[in-house]
Amino acid sequence: MMIRRLVPQDAESYLTLRLKALQNSPEAFGSTYEEEKDYTVDKYKIRFQSEDSFTFGAFEDGELVGIITLVTEQRIKLRHRATIVAMYVSPEDRGSGIGKALLKEAIRMSKELQGIEQVYLTVVTTNKAAKTLYSSLGFEVFGTEKRALKLNQTYFNEDLMVLFLKMDW
Repeated sequence: MMIRRLVPQDAESYLTLRLKALQNSPEAFGSTYEEEKDYTVDKYKIRFQSEDSFTFGAFEDGELVGIITLVTEQRIKLRHRATIVAMYVSPEDRGSGIGKALLKEAIRMSKELQGIEQVYLTVVTTNKAAKTLYSSLGFEVFGTEKRALKLNQTYFNEDLMVLFLKMDW
């Protein structure tokens, strides 16, 4: 397995995996397949060059099988924060350490970025495997947003989690 930051040349593979994620795990994302199916590869080529967002991919035998994005805040009062979004590992590759490796890479990047003190993420409360993974790396639940997502007529609660990188307060 190899993990690296995605570059514009990875945009097509990313879009394919992203759409697969939205179809396979619709309850895990704030977006839907229907909303993103017409996105262009160029959208991701541009995103992968951003200075505010870092998308990493896990590759097995040259194939993209896992993704994670770290987004930094730009507003003055929020610049000490980053958020992990859009994490996904192909079902056939789960349980092999890919998710943990991706998460560790996002945390490593957070520590390298100047001024980042805490990293946030949200996870559907019923996703026990993800919650266990996040907790194993130091993330703590600090709240639950009830009915955070609504898919068809079903609501999903989300746990709000944070990892404090600096504890000097």
